[in-house]
This record gives sequence, structure tokens and C-alpha cells, in this order.
Amino acid sequence: MSTPSTLGTRTGPFVARMKRDFPSFDIRYKRNSTLHRAIDVALRIVTFGRMRTYLSHYHTVLFGKLWVPDKWDEMSDDDRYILLRHERVHLHQRKRMGDVVMGFVYLVPFFPIGLAYGRARFEWEAYVETIRATHEVYGLERARSLEAEIVRRFTSADYGWMWPFESSVRAWFEEVIRSL
Repeated sequence: MSTPSTLGTRTGPFVARMKRDFPSFDIRYKRNSTLHRAIDVALRIVTFGRMRTYLSHYHTVLFGKLWVPDKWDEMSDDDRYILLRHERVHLHQRKRMGDVVMGFVYLVPFFPIGLAYGRARFEWEAYVETIRATHEVYGLERARSLEAEIVRRFTSADYGWMWPFESSVRAWFEEVIRSL
């Protein structure tokens, strides 16, 4: 089966709402996708082997579907809910722009690797929701604890060094925390 069937008491109703808002939405395993295996190879090449966890750790919205790694099965219901809140932001972005425009903006401006302003803007919007959801589920200290990981993701090969300005990512993060 390509679609994970185990959803918890928080995640199940949230997925049902997502399917109402986005009728083509589904959750599928990356391991069953030739496209995602090809993306993994491409990411390894363009990051000089530094991005090795695309298939094993990253969740990806593509063409209205959420593609998950096998570790989805190990996540708690609360953690899946928080992740789904993040990915729902990407689904709204897709709805606003369409696949072609969103794909272009995500991959190209200014540079695909090293300074990807479009990708950074999309991810900032989604990570705001991650921080808010974490705060709602686990509290302020847990939300604060996300800073190092989010900064690392923005400034490392994970997203192709999409925003190499660590201080601006930290300032943005602090602004989000103050807004909670």
C-alpha cells in the first residue's frame, strides 16, 4: 500500500479537513515514488553529497500530495499534526499560485543553490505555522527549542543553503516567538 493508513485522534480529523479543502490531497510514501528517488539523486549531486536525508527525513508537498518518509510511522500523533499544519501552508501556496508558478518561484529566484529567496519565503511562511502549532501543542519552551534546527535548515544543504544569513533567520524566529 502506498498510502499510510495510521492516523491518530488529532491527525485523522485534520487530514479529513485537509481533504475537504484540497480534494486531491493524499499522503503517500516517498519510497514508492520514482520521481522522489530521482529528486534524491539530484539533490545529492547539486549539494555535493551534503543532502542525504531527502528520502529518509523530509516530508514534501508535490502536486497536492504529501510525500512522507518511512519515519512518518514513528511520529507521534501530535508531531504529525504539527507537520501537517506546516504542509497545509504549502498547499495554500500552491492553490494561490498553481504548480508551475510555485515550482518556478520555489526553485529559481535568486539562485537555485546558495540564495533561494523564493524558497526561503515559502518556507518562512510554513515554519511560522510550525512554530505556532508547536506552541499550541507543547508550549512556549518547546517552540523556542526549534530555533537551532530551523536556522540549520535554512543555512545548510538541507534546503540548498537557501538563506545563508543566519542572523536574519534568528531575528525572524525571535519575531515569531514574540508574536505568540
